[in-house]
Order: sequence, then C-alpha cells, then structure tokens
Amino acid sequence: MSRFPFPRYPNGWFQIAYSEDVKPGGVAPLKYFGRDLVLFRTEAGKVHVLDAHCPHMGAHLGHGGVVKDDCIRCPFHAWKFDGAGTCVEVPYAPRVPPKARIRPWHLHEVNGLVMVWHHAGGAAPAWDIPALPEVGNPDWTPYELRRWKVRTHNQEMAENAVDSAHFHYVHGTVEMPKSTANVKGHILHVVSDTVMRTPMGKVRGQVESTSYGFGYSITRFGGIVDTLLIAGVTPIDDEFVDVRFAFSMKKLPDKDATSTVYGAFIGEIERQLGQDIPIWENKVYVNPPLVVEGDGPIGIFRRWTKQFYGEAADSAV
Repeated sequence: MSRFPFPRYPNGWFQIAYSEDVKPGGVAPLKYFGRDLVLFRTEAGKVHVLDAHCPHMGAHLGHGGVVKDDCIRCPFHAWKFDGAGTCVEVPYAPRVPPKARIRPWHLHEVNGLVMVWHHAGGAAPAWDIPALPEVGNPDWTPYELRRWKVRTHNQEMAENAVDSAHFHYVHGTVEMPKSTANVKGHILHVVSDTVMRTPMGKVRGQVESTSYGFGYSITRFGGIVDTLLIAGVTPIDDEFVDVRFAFSMKKLPDKDATSTVYGAFIGEIERQLGQDIPIWENKVYVNPPLVVEGDGPIGIFRRWTKQFYGEAADSAV
C-alpha cells in the first residue's frame, strides 16, 4: 500500500479465529498475510495451522479436507499431513516423497482465541500472550463478539490508543483524556483518564490498554462498570485487516441491569469505531507528524513500533 511506508505484514502474534470456531475434527479455510491457510483441530482437541495447498497437485486442504488420525487428509488424492506439515501417508504408494511437506505456523490458543505467529524472517515466537483472569470467571459475562473488515494497516489502528485529541474531536467525549504511555519491550501500556456523559450526569473513569505488538491488545474500562475488551487485528492482504472485538463485563447484582448497561456500552464502542473507519480508510501516514501539546504520547508509540518490522524484529524485545 503506497499510503504507508512500512511493511504490510508486521511481526508478532495475530488472531485467526476464536476457539469456538473450530470443533474437534473441524477444518476451516483462512486467508491472512496474503496467504491461503488451513486451520484444523484433531479429535483430541489440538489445533494446527498450515499453508493451505497440497504439494502434490495443489489442492486446498481447507475445501473438502477432513481430519483423520490427528492429521488432515487432502480432498484430492487423500495424502495425509500431520500438524507439523509432514506428509505421513500416501495411501496408494509404498513411499512418501521426502519433499512432501507443508509449512506449519506457530500457534497459541489462549483466552478463547486462536493466535498465529508471523515473522518476516521466519524466527520463532519471541514472547507469549498471557492468560487473563477475567476469561472464564463466573463473575464476568461470556464474550460478546463484533467483527469488521477495514482498509487500513495495523499500525494506523493501534496509534489511536495514544491519540488523545481525536477522542474529543472525533468521538465527542466530554473532555480530551490525559494519556500516559510506557514501553517494556514488545508491550505498550497506555492509561487515559476519561469523563463519560451518562443519563445520571458526568462520570469519571479510566481506560487502561495493553498492546502485545500490533495484533493483540486488551483494554480495561473502569468508571460506570468494569469492562474488558480483547481486540485482534490481523492483516488479510495488501489492503485490508480483519478486526475482532470480544467484550466481557463484570456482572452487576441485577441481571437485567447487567444486560442493559452492557448493551449500551458495546453500542458506544461500535459507534466510535464506525467514526474511525472512514478516517483510517482514507488517510495517509505523515512522518514525522506535526505533533503539538495535547496530542498525546504519539512519539513514544512510534518509537515502539519499529521493533515489529524486518527480520531483526525478534531481537528487539
């Protein structure tokens, strides 16, 4: 994309599915990072991701492939590949060709998300995604899911977390939040004090976001009610990213009140994202930006981003 001077596909962990999307024995075709992929779960529950096409004669394993004996079987000639991408059986031949392999992807299943590791130089994962105490906790609601396809880049979306001024002028917040940011290797931590307008008047709160690279972030909202937002943003191709939001809220004593407040909060986040999308899809990247007092810690953010590009990115954390 000529709008952006950095590589289209940054390094890091990226969401490709929710755990519930693929049941034992399930197979799903995917497309991310400009590549066709196949996701499958063995009958024992283990999830695997491979490049999609069989090296024999090019069939897509995600369209008609089936799980058998903890492997995925090609729909064309029934060659079987294990989770490491090794062909373990050609049913009509006495020998398996040594070159019969498919590229496997490093995978991590955590917090109900299926994540893959992308690295331009093929390096192994440089960090982990931690489990969250809220997920599966009976005091918190099950996930409420939302999804968008947006014509932009991961970095452009991530920068909004430190862009204090846009919250007032794009989203109409009562005041411009005051944001502070700090970096620890691959982690960017941002805290913003906010003022929210409610039917009961103004309520002060806090928004705390933690980004683990460009593909995965968690945001905790405090004030009216404690809410968790898990965001996954994954490049699809040279133009678009796949955006997934998973919301969970700490339950209120009254079930109906929980549902009402929860619905209103999610609706507000959807409204704000809808305001951001036309800006993201039509803006260009300005470097260096003409930052002024009140813009937020954009400089800290942009220095943090540099580690996620190129073959040396794994040594930057």
